[in-house]
Amino acid sequence: MNRVVHPIEQESFRRLRARLDTSHFPPLTRAVVERVIHSSADPAYAEDLVTDEDDLVKAHAALHAGAPVVVDVEMVAAGITRRETVCRLKDARSGPGLTRSAHAIRLAYEQVGPGALWVIGCAPTALEELLTLDASPALVIGLPVGFVGAAESKAALRASGLPAVSNVSEKGGSAVAAAALNALLYHPASLDSSDSSEESL
Repeated sequence: MNRVVHPIEQESFRRLRARLDTSHFPPLTRAVVERVIHSSADPAYAEDLVTDEDDLVKAHAALHAGAPVVVDVEMVAAGITRRETVCRLKDARSGPGLTRSAHAIRLAYEQVGPGALWVIGCAPTALEELLTLDASPALVIGLPVGFVGAAESKAALRASGLPAVSNVSEKGGSAVAAAALNALLYHPASLDSSDSSEESL
């Protein structure tokens, strides 16, 4: 089903592209970078985000084939409107050495198993917990925010070798994590197009 893009969104992307040349990025990387910037009004993400186009191509295929999408908090889920998501935070409990967010990741993995797309935009401990599991993810969008553990957890994600979208700095958050996933959702299922055209907004 084609997505109807609101004129305000079209104008926002027009202005974004007038300020920042993203044409050198490969298609899915460009889609992710632009939508993250659109969601945050922060062009610095063009230099801060770390992606791999081959990982994104495989994740895009998995997503459009129906792979589960797991989120760490309901705020991320609220930003993903075109796909049902799994969030187990309400069922989770904290314990010695285990945050509620980390426990929610364990519960989610027990539910969905390997091959899911994981979207973490709030809690560094959720990302840290995911890295301890044998989750074999299709993709980890690891964009937690904060002064304690956020940058470190994202560095650990990159060091893990898992297919991932992350950023180097402490910034991040639910809106940008959802935006990165939405970029893959909104991009046409066929990747024949070589640009991030209006239909992928």
